[in-house]
Amino acid sequence: MNRSLRVVGLLAAMVTTALVASGQESPKRAITFRDLISMHRVSDPQISPDGKWIAYSVATPDYGANHLVHDIWLIPTAGGESRQLTHDGTAERPRWSPDSKRIAFLSSHAGSTTEIYSISPEGREATKITALSTDVDNELWSPDGKWIAFVSAVYPECRDDACNAAREAESKKSKVKAHVYERLLYRHWNAWSEGKRSHLFVVPADGGTARDLTPGADYDVPPFNLGEAEAISFSPDSQEIAFTANTDKDEARSTNGDVFTVPVSGASEPKRLTTNKGNDWGPLYSPDGKWIAYRSQLQPGYESDRWRLMLYDRSSGKITNRTEDFDANVETFAWSPDSHTIYFETEEKFEDPMYSLVVTSAGRPRVLLPDAAIGDFVVSSDGHTLIFTRSSLVMPAEIFAANSDGSDVRQLTHENSALLSQLDLPKGEPFWFAGASGTKVEGMLIRPPHFDPAKKYPLLLIVHGGPQVPWDDSWGYRWNPEVMTAPGYAALLINPRGSPGYGSKFVEEISHDWGGRVYTDLMNGVDAAIAKYPFIDGSRMAATGGSYGGYMVDWIATHTGRFKCLISHAGPYDETAMYGATEELWFMDWEFGGPPWSHPELYRKWSPSEYAGALGKFKTPTLVIAGELDYRVPYTQSLEFFTALQVQNVPSKLMIFPDEGHWILKPQNSEIWYSTYLGWLATYLK
Repeated sequence: MNRSLRVVGLLAAMVTTALVASGQESPKRAITFRDLISMHRVSDPQISPDGKWIAYSVATPDYGANHLVHDIWLIPTAGGESRQLTHDGTAERPRWSPDSKRIAFLSSHAGSTTEIYSISPEGREATKITALSTDVDNELWSPDGKWIAFVSAVYPECRDDACNAAREAESKKSKVKAHVYERLLYRHWNAWSEGKRSHLFVVPADGGTARDLTPGADYDVPPFNLGEAEAISFSPDSQEIAFTANTDKDEARSTNGDVFTVPVSGASEPKRLTTNKGNDWGPLYSPDGKWIAYRSQLQPGYESDRWRLMLYDRSSGKITNRTEDFDANVETFAWSPDSHTIYFETEEKFEDPMYSLVVTSAGRPRVLLPDAAIGDFVVSSDGHTLIFTRSSLVMPAEIFAANSDGSDVRQLTHENSALLSQLDLPKGEPFWFAGASGTKVEGMLIRPPHFDPAKKYPLLLIVHGGPQVPWDDSWGYRWNPEVMTAPGYAALLINPRGSPGYGSKFVEEISHDWGGRVYTDLMNGVDAAIAKYPFIDGSRMAATGGSYGGYMVDWIATHTGRFKCLISHAGPYDETAMYGATEELWFMDWEFGGPPWSHPELYRKWSPSEYAGALGKFKTPTLVIAGELDYRVPYTQSLEFFTALQVQNVPSKLMIFPDEGHWILKPQNSEIWYSTYLGWLATYLK
């Protein structure tokens, strides 16, 4: 699949080059879904310790098989041609051995479970390292190269893999599939609990029996997360592993992650290092062994609290907050080899820049790579080079390199360049306006392809989810604004109250106020865009959004009739019912001040269901979409909304995916999602 697409891309590039050389440059066209689904998704670059190579993951949708094909590629750090290292279609997460002679990776090509393999950079036959009945993840080499740590979900009462295998076989054999529980968090994200826990293991690097370092633990290592940075780390002497875990019994209402250490030998129980009731995440030893750095959210129960960078002194046990005066999130971070500097990525307006921080001084972080959507990144072992992924609204993620001071930024991979050269992808145009109470709010306008200033274009307001997750100038596959504007719409992306990147106060002003200042910010933004851009046709507008964005669409449906049509994906509609069915209660507790019986007035005030038909504005044609496996915002919320629309004779359509969760991920499902989405807009924005 990958190879054939690259041949097509190469031929396209050759044709384009020939046309340009002859003065017949091929006109660019609007992007289509098939363009989007054919793109190579680059991630997770890892530089070899000797500095010569970068291994990285490439995922490409296989439309016929209806899934992503994953393989590992290599490219010289100095730049040049890339080459495919694995060919099994399931290989991902490359991690170099300390001597640069092997690359560990995860694969499920040989059976039903995901296992750890290793392969030489020359691409000889891969060696299987683990042989377990349960899937493995998060593999990590020890600095001395003797061990590989990993996590795997096992039955806590089982002391060996034979026991886990027997339990698995018994479960599959049984005709009874009932779910029985006696406490909360019985299901999470898109799966029911099966009584397993994610435990921390080590296995000899050349294979052998894996050792459970958290045997019997009734907690997960790490706690469930959606794409957070590494959660385990080896000490420089390879004798100890630090990890994150939440040991609270009431997990559904707790965000209390703590940092622990445990000896690789398994000779003693894990030791708790932090006691903060907030969330301590992602410990990482300094190369000199003096420190353990980690990120911390200090406010218990608040999953969107600002992430601080903390330093734990291993000799004294003293903890220092190094970014209390830095009013932004510390996201992915890494040590410099000399233990002098920490590099980290953050959110800043519509960008995700990289900063550096001198560990032992009192200075503030210094920006290295501004005006960029930085994703995964690593630091070379000599400390001279930063390797990172970077994307924008007009470019999917590619691998870049820069000097450690942020200079000499250069692009290394060009996985999608041939296709991108054929597409008219308008860049986003940031602008500011006055939101609720006069607060400055930032928006971004994306013009349609083949823009003609003499024409009038419909406006598509796209509301982000989270709600404490911002729009940024980066590429996306689930909600791609370039595809959404392709038929001839202008798209408006706004970062209203609740969006990170504008200070903690701005983020906090959404809690207990879901339909208040945010709604005003958004409507003011629409008015400001119409006033600023004369080509916008204010009589032809649509509002769309997913998750919290879906909630806001439901809210818009019950509070204004200014839009020609609406699209709500996985939106909370009845907050009281939402509380009783969602899995992460800490989120509802924080956003609404506790359970419904504690603050019923907030639940009623901010539930779109309370306003259905009451204001005479519940009439806008609405498309409602959800996945049956969505346990974050249960799909019954969408059913309630659709029922209210239908009972009141509002033109509406319901689309439910029985095999998808909060996100629509399978290629064929994604195509139906986009075609239905664009079809609904075409019907009402003519």
